[in-house]
Amino acid sequence: MRLALALVLALLAASCHRPAPVNPHYVLGAPYQAGGVWYYPGEDYDLQETGLATAYSSDHPELTTDGEAFDQTALAVAHPTLQLPAIARLTNLENGLQLLVRINDRGPATPHRMIEVTRRVATLLRFTNDSAVRVRLEVLPAESHGAVDAVQGAPRLQISTAPLEAVQQTELTPSGGAAPVSARPTAVVPERAAPQTAAPPLRLPETLLQGTPDPGQLFVRLGTFQGYQYAAIQRARVASLGADIVSRFEGRLQLFRVIIGPLTSVEQADKVLDQVIRAGVTDARIVVE
Repeated sequence: MRLALALVLALLAASCHRPAPVNPHYVLGAPYQAGGVWYYPGEDYDLQETGLATAYSSDHPELTTDGEAFDQTALAVAHPTLQLPAIARLTNLENGLQLLVRINDRGPATPHRMIEVTRRVATLLRFTNDSAVRVRLEVLPAESHGAVDAVQGAPRLQISTAPLEAVQQTELTPSGGAAPVSARPTAVVPERAAPQTAAPPLRLPETLLQGTPDPGQLFVRLGTFQGYQYAAIQRARVASLGADIVSRFEGRLQLFRVIIGPLTSVEQADKVLDQVIRAGVTDARIVVE
């Protein structure tokens, strides 16, 4: 009887811990709040950004935000706003090591960190213990489009062409009294779509590359403005923190960015970011330049 009861209890426990069904699908999502800050998801297939990365904790749901199985041994990353899934090149700026990663989750739940990575990514890129590491994330457009097209719910580009019967035959009378010229219906040939990139596998291969280390310096980046006067208004809000305005060009467009730094450590960057957010600049982030 005891053996039978133990068997029944084991079967019940197994049924209660049955793995959730895996259903990868496209995710963008509505604005959401995490860590006291609002995030606004948006598609960006050309994103390049720097910041601080940290490894996932052991406490995570069975599935990622886009419905994939969460696996600490996979080359996977969480990002707060990008379309899911996406494929990117992740570089540890402190040692130059690079990996291709799959962005399939939302996170981190704090504005102090740009991304959250699995333990396997942290091991291969040689993150130091559980500390924050300076990284660069570069979204790969073709691979990311391939990843999106391979899952359910992906947005599709609708191409419509003019129907053939809408082109009527007409008689054109040229000048000079020449005979009329008959204009025959002409088929409308749709523009050929660009060749599709094969979808990357859900589990990316562990291809580790060695680049040049470029640890840079830590800054807190606030807003970017087209008018200097608007940048000056924002700088005045955090004047006590030593904010500066730097100018740069994107093509012919001059932009003005408010920054604080360089900062000497991650701890100092975290502290300054907290002060900036309390001053009302909630879209400020820690960057590496």
